Amino acid sequence: METLRIASNALRAHKLRSFLTLLGVIIGIMTVVTVVAIISGLNAFITEKVFSLNPDVYAVTQFGIITSREQWLEAIKRKRIDMNDFRAIRERCGLCAIVGAAQDGRATTRRGAQKLSNVATSGVTANIAQLENLDVEHGRFFTPAEELRSAPVVIIGADVRDELFGQLDPIGRLMRVGDHPVRVIGLLRRQGSVMGANKDKVLYMPITTWRKQFGRDRGMAVMVKAKNGVAGMEASMDEVRMILRGRRRTDFRDDDPFAMVTAEALQMLWKSLTATMFSLVTLISGISLIVGGIVIMNIMLVSVVERTREIGVRRAVGATRRHIRRQFLTEAVLLSLCGGIIGVLLGAAIARLVSALSPMPTLVRPSLVVTALLISVVTGVLAGVVPAWRASKLPPVDALRYE
Repeated sequence: METLRIASNALRAHKLRSFLTLLGVIIGIMTVVTVVAIISGLNAFITEKVFSLNPDVYAVTQFGIITSREQWLEAIKRKRIDMNDFRAIRERCGLCAIVGAAQDGRATTRRGAQKLSNVATSGVTANIAQLENLDVEHGRFFTPAEELRSAPVVIIGADVRDELFGQLDPIGRLMRVGDHPVRVIGLLRRQGSVMGANKDKVLYMPITTWRKQFGRDRGMAVMVKAKNGVAGMEASMDEVRMILRGRRRTDFRDDDPFAMVTAEALQMLWKSLTATMFSLVTLISGISLIVGGIVIMNIMLVSVVERTREIGVRRAVGATRRHIRRQFLTEAVLLSLCGGIIGVLLGAAIARLVSALSPMPTLVRPSLVVTALLISVVTGVLAGVVPAWRASKLPPVDALRYE
């Protein structure tokens, strides 16, 4: 406690110098906290809202996950997944618990004088609500019977409701998708948007109705829920792979002429993208911390020179070299820790401001705060070792007669 009191008094004696010394640590810790909070919030949001596939559900598509130009050129040559592929998987796959299909496009919607363009319009099978975790807030999803008879019914997102119906209850009312009248039977729960993708400017209709309105020659995605849950994923995917390779007469030496996408693969892709951004920011923050540590070390070395007589007096009245080392090391750690606390508070405030002023979610976990403070303490220890050692090496007699 005596060491802490002396260290605190020494720092308070030069408030402005102490604050300027802290800037490097403050900027480094603030940057780390802000970026990690944004990345953590995005990861949680993406996992919960955007990647709507269950862990035991996978999609079979023409393109899959494209990460390079070469993959795109290869995928565009493949044959599209069509309705015959969907029926073959549904009828022949014994390890598939549920098989659904989806086709996507864009359309203009109208109701009277109200108009909303560029709406994401999906034609899906009746079981897609279960496969994609669609949350119907009011009304209902369409039934297999409505899908079979191409019923002109639709489930709309919150933005479509707001633009076309305002405060009216849309359930049971008519609207137009393109030039075709449809009846609203369901309203999806509001989801918001992420990275410019609006999750509420959407609508769903039976895939048979969609194909009549938008054409049958577009590719589709086949959604499959594996039997036996996650444990049965590999076996189910192998069976679907065998079915589609057989339909396309693919040689056993050739790659699959289609792609399979799982929730795990989507999350791994997203995390690899954020990991790159995090590594870059960590490098920048690390440079700030190194600069901050060097500044702390420099100020502590200056402090040793300024307080040579004080060191001599303390040694003369019984302080050991260990006591002197502890005092200056404590000052360095206390200085860095103060910078870490200020950096954490500023980083958390910026993260909250980002969340309030933009659709980008943030998440400040207790583990992040603890880690940031530990980093600042380590920075203080490393910066204070040399000054503390030099202060403890001063001979008492030389220190006392120092002018």
